[in-house]
Amino acid sequence: MESNDAAEDRSGGDDGKNGFERFVDAVNERVSRAPFFGVILVALVLWAVSYPLWKTTTKWELALHTGSSILSLLLLVLLENAGRRSEETAQEKLNVLANALAALMDSRAADDPDLRQAAQELREAVGLEERH
Repeated sequence: MESNDAAEDRSGGDDGKNGFERFVDAVNERVSRAPFFGVILVALVLWAVSYPLWKTTTKWELALHTGSSILSLLLLVLLENAGRRSEETAQEKLNVLANALAALMDSRAADDPDLRQAAQELREAVGLEERH
């Protein structure tokens, strides 16, 4: 069975994921839940009540803007990576299903040229090559 580069990259141990991918999965699991929203709300409340500790309003606002910008950028990168890997996994599964369907159609197409043509069109549509 053919596999793409993404599948080959994950072919090692530990569920086939490298350290970065395991980290991304852990972050994705936590930030996509309600408790993370609560953590963000608590952080905002702490920031709001810390106003008297700052010498100027500008520095107080700058602290929020800087922190939220950094957090947003990191989360964007991590969640995009998780989404890309999820999309690649789904595409790999679809390719396997299409290949299996085309093989089944070929096995039944001995007397039916239309079915053989349909199997060939299926392979071409998903970019699968006939194996020898």
